[in-house]
Amino acid sequence: MATIEVRFYEELNDFLPAYRRKIGFTHTFCGRVSVKDLIESLGVPHTEVDLILVHGQSVDFSYLVQDADRISVYPVFEALDISPILRLRPKPLRVTRFVADIHLGKLARLLRLLGFDSLYRNDYTDDTLAEISSTEGRILLTRDSGLLKRRVMTHGYWIRRREPQEQLREVVLRFDLARSVAPFSRCLDCNGLLEEVAKEEVLDRLQPSTRRDFREFWLCRGCSKVYWKGSHYQRMRDRISWILGDHANTIEILPPRSE
Repeated sequence: MATIEVRFYEELNDFLPAYRRKIGFTHTFCGRVSVKDLIESLGVPHTEVDLILVHGQSVDFSYLVQDADRISVYPVFEALDISPILRLRPKPLRVTRFVADIHLGKLARLLRLLGFDSLYRNDYTDDTLAEISSTEGRILLTRDSGLLKRRVMTHGYWIRRREPQEQLREVVLRFDLARSVAPFSRCLDCNGLLEEVAKEEVLDRLQPSTRRDFREFWLCRGCSKVYWKGSHYQRMRDRISWILGDHANTIEILPPRSE
């Protein structure tokens, strides 16, 4: 029987029972245990971890835990360069892309509103989600922390909030996305990119009032949905401004709405 001391930092405490949060606590185990398996046995998915220190020295997930080890576990640092020590995540994703689980359809739609490539279908199985995340290099967003413990997973995040706009703000802050947004550049329905088109190209698909009142139009080349700056546009701008906070004034907000 071996005894160790473990402490989890920052948002990793969300996965722990209250009596273990933000403190060092003792833990006992038997046999040969990797630090990755130890961390997940305590409830924390490995995809949420970016740095592990044992007696102050960085180790990787394969490290075999020893009796009397003092282990410190830190979350993913998206905005902090810790390259001089052993960062556990593969190279950061240069293009931030997401895939969302069955519970996060509204969040996926809001991420698309900000211009982020976000896959979602309500029939994706857990196996499909894990495969898409792994093979396409997408960050898996989920409300199921168990899904993030799969061996194949490398990039994932457990959504804490329940209300979609709060979830979006959480993701923007978590991954430091405020300066990377491109609002209204993706189709909210299919995730395709929008392209500005001449009014004549979509004229036969517009209602008489829309033909009369608007000149600029955007077309989704994926599903052929037409967008323009209609009555919902200002409300959507206001929503984006609330989500981005102090960064809102630095963002160029382009199109539109659709019917």
